[in-house]
Amino acid sequence: MTAPASVRAAAPADSDTAITINHKKRKVDPTYYWMIIPVLVLFAIFSTIPALIGGFFSFTNYAGYGDWKMVGLRNFQNIFTDPEILASYAFTFFFAIVATVAVNVVALLLALGLNSKIKFKTGIRGIYFIPMVLSGLIIAYVFNYLFSNTLPGIAEALGIAPLATSILANEQWAWAAIVFVTVWQAAPGATIIYLAGLQSISEDVYEAASLDGAGPWRQLRSISLPLIAGYMVINIILGFKGYLGTYEIIVALTGGGPGTATQSVAMRIFSGFAGGDYSYQMANAIIFFIITLIISLLQLQILRRREVSL
Repeated sequence: MTAPASVRAAAPADSDTAITINHKKRKVDPTYYWMIIPVLVLFAIFSTIPALIGGFFSFTNYAGYGDWKMVGLRNFQNIFTDPEILASYAFTFFFAIVATVAVNVVALLLALGLNSKIKFKTGIRGIYFIPMVLSGLIIAYVFNYLFSNTLPGIAEALGIAPLATSILANEQWAWAAIVFVTVWQAAPGATIIYLAGLQSISEDVYEAASLDGAGPWRQLRSISLPLIAGYMVINIILGFKGYLGTYEIIVALTGGGPGTATQSVAMRIFSGFAGGDYSYQMANAIIFFIITLIISLLQLQILRRREVSL
């Protein structure tokens, strides 16, 4: 049966009304702008504008005070031939790689242990996660005292000559103390991520593997590690990027010493700001930013490929 002409004529009007209503529903509430705009303004004032000003001065000979003049790319060129700057980059990447590996190995072992059927599991987890809530600076100062006084005293009493002096004063091994403290503080955070991955694996999978005769080692190698590979990638990416900018732990433990053996790029940049080397270290900061940005983009690409493969 055909609809009356009046109904057919009214249909377009009804559809237009519905479109108008939907358009009104999609209209953004002004409250969101009142929330976003102040944040953007504050971010621009305290982050974007200072970065642009610093980028401008990287092309000058500005010392942080007094007069200045344009020098073009001279600061950037000098950085690539400065042995102290290159040494700080070498130490920073060496530290980031070693710390990333050490933190993830320790965190994975802790997660496997805390995920197993043991007594007082909840209480032990709380104890292991205490370092994560403490300030890195405070932790580093405590370990500075331990490495400089307590450990040498114990070693001397036991007749262990190599440890009778502070490891922080040893140019070849001071980095090991920094890595140790970093692992002590950062492992709990990585452990939480690994625990989340392990707990997402169904117990039925392990029961089926046990029925097939797979032992604990085979279950770890063939079930646990492959299924938490995505969590491992996340920990590696977040850890490596974070360790590139390490600062407070090194300041509190060694101050960049002995000499400049443990001076990171971040320490080098900040010391230049306070030492009348503003424009030169701003150029260094820009180069370091570009390197970090490239690494972040590569890591993001790895994550995207991982998501596609899953």
